[in-house]
Amino acid sequence: MENKLLPCYEKILVTGGLGFIGGALISNLLENTHANIFNLDKFGYASDSRRIDKKISLLNESKNRYTFIKADLFNKSHIEEIISEISPDCIFHLAAESHVDKSISSPQNFIQSNVVGTFNLLESIRNNWLKMSESKKSIFRFLHVSTDEVFGSLGHSGLFSENSSYKPRSPYSASKAASDHIVDAYFHTYGLPVLVTNCSNNYGPWQFPEKFIPLTISKCLNRQNIPIYGDGQNIRDWIYVDDHVDALMLVMASGKIGNHYCIGSSEEHTNLEIASIICSLLDDLIPLKVPHSSLISFVEDRLGHDRRYAINSSKIKQELGWHPSHTFIAGIKETINWYYSNQHWCNRFHE
Repeated sequence: MENKLLPCYEKILVTGGLGFIGGALISNLLENTHANIFNLDKFGYASDSRRIDKKISLLNESKNRYTFIKADLFNKSHIEEIISEISPDCIFHLAAESHVDKSISSPQNFIQSNVVGTFNLLESIRNNWLKMSESKKSIFRFLHVSTDEVFGSLGHSGLFSENSSYKPRSPYSASKAASDHIVDAYFHTYGLPVLVTNCSNNYGPWQFPEKFIPLTISKCLNRQNIPIYGDGQNIRDWIYVDDHVDALMLVMASGKIGNHYCIGSSEEHTNLEIASIICSLLDDLIPLKVPHSSLISFVEDRLGHDRRYAINSSKIKQELGWHPSHTFIAGIKETINWYYSNQHWCNRFHE
């Protein structure tokens, strides 16, 4: 049976598939391909299988196409065994530690997971790739999913692009920058067919509540203070997670081997604006005697807090025809409604 999307792939491996973006990607793959999907995840503190479980329950036939594999990329011998046994046709590599605050307090975990883990995965893939038939080699792709934070911080003007210099400023972004460079090296040195994407801040349903948008929504719903770092004027380019996933699917299907693609929605907002928008929308949804914005409180700024990120997505738009489907207002309304209807899911992480 031919896949509706990514038609040449029968076995697709996703690393970090129990994460926020990974879960959205696997849900898309289950619905829009007929491939066998393998989800390799170490099941860390932020892992959650409920989104995938819900998708499988809605698509009865998909349960026979999905396999979860608990594994840590830091365990090289285990990863080698898994890659050799599955011999996937393509790989979406999303497994990574991603919380900047935690990288400041525990940088070692980020080096082990994001740098050493990516190296172990690449070595295992390269060894398996060398054994592939020429026909399978011709279709195999490895897509490394990265972040715009590797480029550092922008001033009031300018945009990050595929030609931007790498200037990471936190242990997290440094670990992702290192992994980007290692992936590029495996393309230039060994000819491994790789692709790299660098995306802006994601948001949407099912995001772990330590991240800014779900944390702000959760604090509002629980009538707790909303912490805003510094003066709240740090700017990010926000993209709805399903739009990011659509871009990943396009890059895997049609991206040029060895290329990087920057993904953003041109939706720049300060942290204070984001919190204010969420508060205003919740005032309409659940009116209180005082506005939700009264919960906003300013706290000491984070160490090395980058001032502004913004993406120039012209390459992926012009070459692959990708465009985001969600405006920020439309996406944030969907996100707020989801968290309001699923407060039990969010609150369990605080128990």
